[in-house]
Amino acid sequence: MPPTQIIRTTCPRDCYDACGIAVAKRADGKIKVLGDPDHPVSRGALCGKCAIAYNGAWLDPKIRLTRPLQRVGAKGEARFEPVTWDYAIGEIAGRLKTTVTAHGAESIWHSHYTGTCSLIAGGFPQRFLNRLGASEVEPDSICNAAGHAALGYMYGTGSEGFDPRMAKDAAAILIWGANPHASAPHQHKHWIRETPAKIIVVDPVKHPTAAAAHLHLQPFPGSDAALAFAIAHVLRREGKIDRAFLADHAVGFDALEPEIARCSPEWAAPITGVPASQIEEAARLFGAGPALLWMGQGLQRQPKGGNVFRAVAMLSALKGDFAKPGAGFLFLNGGARRGLDGDTIEAPQLRAKPKRSASHMDLIEVLKSPRDARALITWNVNIAASNPRQAELQRVLKRDDLFHVAIDCFATDTTDFADFILPAAGFLEFDDIVSPYFHLGLSVQAKAIEPIGESLPNQEIFRRLARAMSFNEPELYEDDATILDTLARQAGLTGFAALKEKATVELSPDPVPLFADLKFPTPSGKIELRSDRAAADGHPALPQPSADARPEAGRFRMLSPASPWLMNSSYHEDAKIAEKVGPEAILLHPADAEGLSLKVGDTAAVTNATGRLMMRVDIGEIVPRGVALAHKSRWPKLLAGHLNVNALNPGEKTDMAESSAVHGVEVTIARA
Repeated sequence: MPPTQIIRTTCPRDCYDACGIAVAKRADGKIKVLGDPDHPVSRGALCGKCAIAYNGAWLDPKIRLTRPLQRVGAKGEARFEPVTWDYAIGEIAGRLKTTVTAHGAESIWHSHYTGTCSLIAGGFPQRFLNRLGASEVEPDSICNAAGHAALGYMYGTGSEGFDPRMAKDAAAILIWGANPHASAPHQHKHWIRETPAKIIVVDPVKHPTAAAAHLHLQPFPGSDAALAFAIAHVLRREGKIDRAFLADHAVGFDALEPEIARCSPEWAAPITGVPASQIEEAARLFGAGPALLWMGQGLQRQPKGGNVFRAVAMLSALKGDFAKPGAGFLFLNGGARRGLDGDTIEAPQLRAKPKRSASHMDLIEVLKSPRDARALITWNVNIAASNPRQAELQRVLKRDDLFHVAIDCFATDTTDFADFILPAAGFLEFDDIVSPYFHLGLSVQAKAIEPIGESLPNQEIFRRLARAMSFNEPELYEDDATILDTLARQAGLTGFAALKEKATVELSPDPVPLFADLKFPTPSGKIELRSDRAAADGHPALPQPSADARPEAGRFRMLSPASPWLMNSSYHEDAKIAEKVGPEAILLHPADAEGLSLKVGDTAAVTNATGRLMMRVDIGEIVPRGVALAHKSRWPKLLAGHLNVNALNPGEKTDMAESSAVHGVEVTIARA
């Protein structure tokens, strides 16, 4: 039967692409989720994981959470019984009230992140949590806080990046520490391949984007800052530094230049593992004209990730690559670039006291303490899969006196430890707005079907909790339609209906130059290559040409990047995707595998002081010698031993912002 209706919407997952979706809805209500042929990114195709999951698990009431559940077994056993919404909300509110009275609201913690990136579902719950006065596990500390801190010191923000439409004017695009093939598959498929710019990829992993580039530099992990200084050395030697720009719009170059002068490609080659000739070629391509610098999320997830970001980001400053076509850097583009005000969504004014927060790296210590933590609310996140020290975290989540409420679309590793599970509606089941963090447009999330079972959007769940807590503030009950109209108007549209009609809009007809007025949101109003704020926070005032020490003999530096089949821990709920992902595997360079007497398909014991995993061996020349690769995000409860690669992550912090240094993990590997 042909479709009777096409509903255009947007994928709200934590992905650079923010793909357009066309939902073909038949007269009998059945749907097929397809790519929107009119969307500039997806162009009629979805990535493999979305095509499977959105037509599989996301529509299957046997897999989705469809009713509120109350625990009847021990925590972690995943034994629950259905209850009504009224009962669940009433019991939860009663426990929260008791906790506030006896221990203070600060003893209630909440953890959230990017289970959905739509604006209301991702932000409105903060209104309730602000009014409650709950403490927050700092969300970016599991992902990209170090990069934001570093760019904040140098440029004043990490949430303003280049407009990708500038690619047509760029002489080169330098992709450093990003893997578009896995994390931005449509940028890999279209944007990168269609630009006339030369593509340079810097990454320890020879992923498909790197393999297709004009030039791939493969440094040993942790040596990126030294490599950046060596590229800067060549720019200086060949007269590609814009001294007039630096004199007018930057501070600290005079102090930085002597360090650049000493960091030759010949100096960097043995430190980084990148031949001097490749360093020189990269610098010449990057220096040939205006260039775009794309700094990936994974780049700053290493022990000195903050310094790495400062060193890499200085390259754009040295060339004066701002306020002109084809120039700029990108970490991500935040909503403010579209005029969106996050405070409109989250209502921080509802908080009576300063917010108490902690890094994800410290979550175990927080939850261990009955004095510090009496209740936990998890939403849009699966901490039992994504957090470090996994085995220990699972033990801590079994605390009988820790009241735990989990909100999700699926029964995840984290929901297994909850006292109450509240079923969240999926993105096809309510209206919202998606603000992409690569392109500068704005996209609709349009309701295509009714919520499955008794599931509710995040925002409605927290409205009900607010009502049960007898909170009176009107912000807690503002309806979706009003918020959506407000946000659309902030972006310059006449209202949400105008966005819904077009599905995706470019808010500016022409590419938007980065820092077009050459005014930077730093204390000086200039690029601060030398940062007094960084020095006051205990960091070097200048970026440093440093590199991590190589692992000792017999040890490997283990990288755990994104898999093409998973997005953080999303999609593993679908059996077809779980089959494609398979068991935990570790990939080694052929010479390392030979030295360990391992071959493809063998089982290896991968061990460090934090944990031990049995992993299937893969072999390939896509990593340097001394590096092991194990993709992240499998659901532990679907694996032998109920542990994934985060069982090996000790939770070490980056040099800035107490963020995850997961790409600094070291392990030993031996035949099982």
